[in-house]
Amino acid sequence: MLQNLHVKNLALIGEADVYFGDGLHILTGETGAGKSILLGSLNLALGQKVSKDLIRQDADYALVELVFSMGEKERRFLADAGLDADDEDVLIISRRITEGRSTVKINGETVPLHTVQQITRHLLDIHGQHDHQSLLYTKKHLEILDAFGKESIRTQKEKVAALYRQYREWEKEAASYDMDEEARLRECAYLEFVISEIESAALKEGEEAELEQNCRKLQNGKKILETLQEIYSRFSYDSRGSIQDRISESAGALKKLTDLDLALEEFEKQIVDLEALCSDFTRGIQDYMEEFSLDEAALVEMTERLDLIRNLQSKYGHTVTEIAAFCEEKKAELEKLQNYDQKRQEANGQLARVRAELEKESAVLTTLRKQAAKELEPAIIDSLRMLNFLDVRFFVKFRQLDRPESSGADEVEFMISTNPGEPEKPLAKIASGGELSRIMLAIRTILAREDEVDTLIFDEIDAGISGKTAQLVSKQLAQLGKQKQVICITHLPQIAAMADRHYKIEKTVRSGRTYTEISQLSESGSIAELARLLGGETITDAVLKNAKEMKELAKQTKI
Repeated sequence: MLQNLHVKNLALIGEADVYFGDGLHILTGETGAGKSILLGSLNLALGQKVSKDLIRQDADYALVELVFSMGEKERRFLADAGLDADDEDVLIISRRITEGRSTVKINGETVPLHTVQQITRHLLDIHGQHDHQSLLYTKKHLEILDAFGKESIRTQKEKVAALYRQYREWEKEAASYDMDEEARLRECAYLEFVISEIESAALKEGEEAELEQNCRKLQNGKKILETLQEIYSRFSYDSRGSIQDRISESAGALKKLTDLDLALEEFEKQIVDLEALCSDFTRGIQDYMEEFSLDEAALVEMTERLDLIRNLQSKYGHTVTEIAAFCEEKKAELEKLQNYDQKRQEANGQLARVRAELEKESAVLTTLRKQAAKELEPAIIDSLRMLNFLDVRFFVKFRQLDRPESSGADEVEFMISTNPGEPEKPLAKIASGGELSRIMLAIRTILAREDEVDTLIFDEIDAGISGKTAQLVSKQLAQLGKQKQVICITHLPQIAAMADRHYKIEKTVRSGRTYTEISQLSESGSIAELARLLGGETITDAVLKNAKEMKELAKQTKI
C-alpha cells in the first residue's frame, strides 16, 4: 500500500508531501490547479518518459519519491527482481531528474527503469482519463477476460505462446526448402569452397598477434642490430673507456678506500653488484645478436600468412572463434542441402506436429476462456446495475481465428444492450463516453477483488456522468475502497463526499512565483470544498447546508 508521495521541484510544485492510508482518497481542485502534475509525478516514479521541461524553472533537479509498506508480498516482488529486502520496513522508490539524465533507486540502490516497472506493476494500477477508450478495441476485451481467468488462463496462454514460437520457427524452416535443383547444386559448391578455404587455413588462436610481432622484428632487423651493437660497444670490455671499464676501475678504487673507512663497505658491495649486472647485460645482448637471423624468406612466408588470415577475417569473421563458428554454420547448411529431400520432409513433419499440438492447446485455452466468460458476464451485469445501468444485458462473443496466434485462436468482443428492447451490439458501437467510464469502473471493480495490486488510482473516472449516476459511481468507489486503497481525482461533489481522506490541490502565488500545493482537508474543510464544487464562485448558506447534508448522507451510505 502507498504510504507517502514526496515531490520536489516538479513543474509548479516546489515541494509537496502527501500521506495516504486505507480507504477512498479524493483529490479535488480547480481546473488547472495541478491535479495532472501530481498524477504525472506518480507516473514518473513508475518509469514514464521524462521531459526536462518538468524541472521547475529555478531548480537544478526534480525529485519524486514513493514510499510503500513492506510485507511478504512486496519482499517477493523485490526478490523476483533480484533485490534484497530482508531488513527493510518500507519500500522506497525514488527518481531524481536533472537536465541531462534521471536516476532511479529502490531502497537506496540504483536500478534500471525496467526493474522499477517490473515491481510497480504489482503495486499500483493507474486508470487515466482516457483509459476507458481502450474498450473500443477488441484486443482489450481479450486482455480483460484473460485477467479475470487468472492463473489457469495465464498458464495455458504461456503454453500456447511457447508452441506458437516453435510453430513459427518450423514454418520458417519449412519455407527455406524452396530451391530448384540447379540453385541447390550451386549453393552446395559455394559452401564446399568456403568450408575448404577455412579448414585448409588451419587457423590458431593468437596466431595473428604472434605473426605481427615477428614481422615487425624482421622488417626492422637491421635497425635493431645496429642499435644493439652501439649499446654493446658502450658497455663491453672490448671498447676502451666503456661503461663497464669505468665501473670496474671505480670498484677497484673503492675497495682500497674501505681499508681506510669501513663505512664504505656497503658502497663497495653495491658497485660489485653493478659490475656483475653490467657483465650479464652485455653477455645477454651479445647472445641475442648472435642468434638474430635476418631471414628474408621467413619474412615473406609470415607476410603471406598474415594476408591469408586477414582475408579470411574480412569475409568470415573478425576473430578465429567467429570464423570457426561461421564454418560450423556453413557445414550445417551444406549438410541440409546434401540431404535436401529428407530434411524437407522432416521440417514439414515437425511443422504439422507442432501445429496440431498448437491447435489442441489453443482449444483448451478457448474452453478456459469460455468458462471464465460465463462467470464474468453476470458479474459485469451486477456491477453495471449498481452504476445505473438498470436494464442491461451483456455477453462475451467469441470468434475463432483461421489459425492460432501467440495468444491462442480466439477473438472476443464485448456485446451490450443498455436499453430495453434493443439487441446486444458491439460495445464500441453503442457506448457513450460516460458509459465507457462506468463500464471500465465496473470491470476494474471486478478484477480488483482478486488482483494482488493494493492501490488503484482513478483520474476523473466521472467523465460524462452526473446526478444519480454520479451518486452510484461514488458508492461503487466507496465499496472498492473497503477492499483496496483507492485514490481518485474528481470534479463531482457526489464522489468527493464519499472520501475517507479528502485532499485539495490549489495554486498560490508567493513572491511573484506560482506554486501548486496540496493539503489534506479537515471535516469542515471538506464540506467547504464540496460547497465550492456545488456552488461555484458564490457559496451561499443554502449551498453550504447542501454540502453538509451531502457529507452526512455519504457517511450513512458507507455505514
